[in-house]
Amino acid sequence: MITPTENNMTPQETVDALDRYIIGQTDAKKAVAIALRNRWRRLQLGEDLKDEILPKNIIMIGATGIGKTEIARRISRLVNAPFIKVEASKFTEVGYVGRDVESMIRDLTDNSVNMVRQEQMERKQEAAREMVEERLLNLLLPPGGDKEDNSEAGGTPNPTREKFRKKLRSGELDQRIVELDVTERPSGAVMEFMPISMNDNMDLNIRDMLTNMMPKQSKRRRVSIEDARNILQKEEVGKLIDMEEVSREAVKRVEQSGIIFLDEVDKIASRRSHSQGPDVSREGVQRDLLPIVEGSTVNTKYGPVQTDHILFIAAGAFHLTKPSDMIPELQGRFPIRVELLSLNKKDFVRILTEPKNALIVQYTALMKTEGVKLEFTKDAIDKIAEIACQINEDSENIGARRLHTVMEQLLEEVSFTAPDLMDQKISVTPKYIQSRLSNLLKNQDLSRYIL
Repeated sequence: MITPTENNMTPQETVDALDRYIIGQTDAKKAVAIALRNRWRRLQLGEDLKDEILPKNIIMIGATGIGKTEIARRISRLVNAPFIKVEASKFTEVGYVGRDVESMIRDLTDNSVNMVRQEQMERKQEAAREMVEERLLNLLLPPGGDKEDNSEAGGTPNPTREKFRKKLRSGELDQRIVELDVTERPSGAVMEFMPISMNDNMDLNIRDMLTNMMPKQSKRRRVSIEDARNILQKEEVGKLIDMEEVSREAVKRVEQSGIIFLDEVDKIASRRSHSQGPDVSREGVQRDLLPIVEGSTVNTKYGPVQTDHILFIAAGAFHLTKPSDMIPELQGRFPIRVELLSLNKKDFVRILTEPKNALIVQYTALMKTEGVKLEFTKDAIDKIAEIACQINEDSENIGARRLHTVMEQLLEEVSFTAPDLMDQKISVTPKYIQSRLSNLLKNQDLSRYIL
């Protein structure tokens, strides 16, 4: 039986890990860190109490570009638990054309199955390697090909086979060509005959069923021993994996430790004074979400999945609406609300320099591939942060994403001519920035379109 692995980082360790990539937003990081730790704490309790403790779902409120989605991206890499990020705006009310809300649970289950399958594959590699070796030796020395093979059947090792085994392990035979029967799945083109797609789950189930009904095709190929080893390794590992066990474990992980990041939740909130038009559908999506968040059973191709203990982390800018515009029942299922702060010049300077994948590091590394040494002075970094902050104030505030637009315009000429600047050093100074961006900054109308 597979032992479930669950994130057991302390809240402080989680915050420290997020700090390496995301500047500021300490309140949001703490809320997420506590929620993740509470998942681990609940799993340590007895069965009678464990089922009674429900997750405390979170809403992160803040303008675009200040770290909501980035927190979700980093959390997905930190937690050893099924995770999925979805946009609430792509779901529609039941009866409308579009994705239904239950598809997020199916997608989460698919992710969990892939995770568990990958873990099993890694554990079965060694056992499969021995079988692959025997199959490769059979390709090189077909059984019954000479009299010496008969001695092996009687329990005496075959000297020729053992000699080839040593060469195979040392890599001497890697480039030798052998003929191998490779099993191929039926082409997906034959499945594209249904003119109207039903719901996602039914569509996928029908496709899987028809694919399994189609006879598997076998094709004889001439490949090197090195390539044959890789092909056979995948085949043998696949034979060793018990998909029923994988499905059971995957469903269990989804139910006990699944996390869904629901982005753009403000797009499905509607002001109470507006009850006509698209707002009706928005409220319908909220009502469809409610049973999923409250706890219900969703049918997937791996079996029924209960959503009672899945953690939901919602996020939205809430420019035109407020969390209180959501239906009361759904509000009650998101008891923790965290407001993310707008970014200032000091934050922009830190974003440019401090994170492990800081923008300055990224652009310097990109230019280095062309043999160009790019250097930014401290004053230049301050200037870039100041320009980005000013443009956010003068036009729409898009947070840290403004730094990308400023950096692209600033380094456009260098990026274009980089192949011709081999072994040159380019120093980005306030004077250089002024020469590249002065015209755009002076023309307010133009800067609105370009920066």
